Amino acid sequence: MDSRDEFIREITLRICSSLEIKESLRNTFEYLSVHIPLDVLALFIIDERLGAMRRIAHAHGVDAVPLDEIIPLPKGMPEKIAAKNFSTPFVIDTEDDEIFRTLAPLAKFKGNTDMVVPLRINDELLGGLILRAAGEGRYNDEQTQLLGFIAKPFTIALANALAHEEVLRYQATLLDDKRFLSRELYRHSEDEIIGGKTGLRNVMEMVHQVAPLNNTVLILGETGTGKELIANAIHFSSQRKDGPFIKVNCGALPENLIDSELFGHEKGAFTGALAENRGRFERANGGTIFLDEIGELPPMAQVRLLRVLQFREIERIGGNKAIKVDTRVIAATHRNLQNMIAGGSFREDLWFRLNTFPIIVPPVRQRKEDIPALTRYFVEAKSRELGMPLPPSIAPGALLRLINYNWPGNVRELENLVERELIRYRGGTLNFDTFFSNGDVPHANKKNITFPPLSLNEAIASHISSVLKITNGKIHGPGGAAELLKVNPNTLRWRVNKLGISYKREKSGKSL
Repeated sequence: MDSRDEFIREITLRICSSLEIKESLRNTFEYLSVHIPLDVLALFIIDERLGAMRRIAHAHGVDAVPLDEIIPLPKGMPEKIAAKNFSTPFVIDTEDDEIFRTLAPLAKFKGNTDMVVPLRINDELLGGLILRAAGEGRYNDEQTQLLGFIAKPFTIALANALAHEEVLRYQATLLDDKRFLSRELYRHSEDEIIGGKTGLRNVMEMVHQVAPLNNTVLILGETGTGKELIANAIHFSSQRKDGPFIKVNCGALPENLIDSELFGHEKGAFTGALAENRGRFERANGGTIFLDEIGELPPMAQVRLLRVLQFREIERIGGNKAIKVDTRVIAATHRNLQNMIAGGSFREDLWFRLNTFPIIVPPVRQRKEDIPALTRYFVEAKSRELGMPLPPSIAPGALLRLINYNWPGNVRELENLVERELIRYRGGTLNFDTFFSNGDVPHANKKNITFPPLSLNEAIASHISSVLKITNGKIHGPGGAAELLKVNPNTLRWRVNKLGISYKREKSGKSL
């Protein structure tokens, strides 16, 4: 046998010869089997999660039978192994040792000589190296002592293999999370945006136009109108849909951290910067970044953003190297940026860069035909969130009263109202009585009240006319007058004709 130092050196070189633990263990096996009896070489750990001894990697001769990949341990066995505090190599004795006597049928010790080299790191048992040779009494004290010198390189190899395994596990988890989140986000993309074919029809046409391109998009609209859903639709309808979609609420980030969050920082750039950090723009590389409430950006961040839009590159805080980024920017705000420019709080050159393709999302009061569909959607969605077995039905007339309200809080206010009503729900139908009783919804338009009182037919005609006005003359189908009034469309047409009500649509001029 070679000298001890040469033996240790050769083993170390071979176990470190490849980043792939199986290959490096095979190289080690080829060398070891020349110098000592060896049929099987295996790295293993005690996996408490599985309650088993788990093989990480192995190498063996042509006719040898390797150890099983998973060897289940009896209850309490991991604790007994830990209590033994193994630290030096030893040959397994199934006669005198209770642990190995119990494991003998599972690990196939009979007819073989097995040596275990405990692998410890920071005084903690990480796992072990098993050497197996067929037959009895194959290893002597000199070989056992010699193998104690190679424990350290095998410990490092095992630790690296476990770290790599953990990275792969996290990677699989992240990929699964990404697929799940993509599905969740895509549910709210263009195909399922409520009002995409009615009140938001013009908006969705613009989404179809701009989505395949790479230009910057500015989404304007009041708070709660659904600007984020429009950004989702643009991203998931684009060629970047498989890339990252990073959302940033510019108004929620502290001013002293916003530069670091968006553009990243180098180690030591400021107090507390203990490591380099990739910013949101770098993380969005190959995808889209959605900058919500862009009007809240402080002046210095506006300058940096302008550079990104002009040169497609960022520079980390504390760094001096330009980093190229392939990131599409979608910005949104409820503020009047032109007024902010006049007041000196927003850069005019940044406005010109952002405003190449503005999309204005109308408030709910300008698309009231979407309120019934939005209400039903929120009733179903919030019922699932609250664990209700079935979504309750909406009382006749309740939708019409919701339509008559101006909704200053837009879709978000409607969503909150539905959730509040479902929390208070105690059976029956949803009337939204608490909302109406607060005087929030106008019960009637006083200028339309006529004295003396209207006849029944006049009252019916007035009511149908007001509903037809809301639906722009539409009778049949989703959002039509028949749906709002809870009557058959043919019955409604008959009554409209009988009462002499005009129901031509404004744009097409065709009767429905």
